[in-house]
Amino acid sequence: MSTRSEIACALRELAPRIPAHEFEAVLDHALASPGLRVAAPQTAAWLSLVAYARHVFTDYDELLQDAYDPESARFFIAEELAGVLKQWGVRRPLTRED
Repeated sequence: MSTRSEIACALRELAPRIPAHEFEAVLDHALASPGLRVAAPQTAAWLSLVAYARHVFTDYDELLQDAYDPESARFFIAEELAGVLKQWGVRRPLTRED
């Protein structure tokens, strides 16, 4: 099980320019998710970061409400999501699985 400090370290490496309040929200999300609590710190940080940014900073949820399937919705918001992550200093590219 990953600890808060391990996930925090991994998140700082992944997104060195993420604002403090967003950092805490991503970290809390990783720790609240049953699946992420047992993941490696780097995996938990990455998946939580991407999910948080997708839901908060893109139209992903609206697309789902408009009957888009998750894969299509992710396709349409990928560029916007990548832009948010880039602002936070993320260098890791998004993949189709993200």
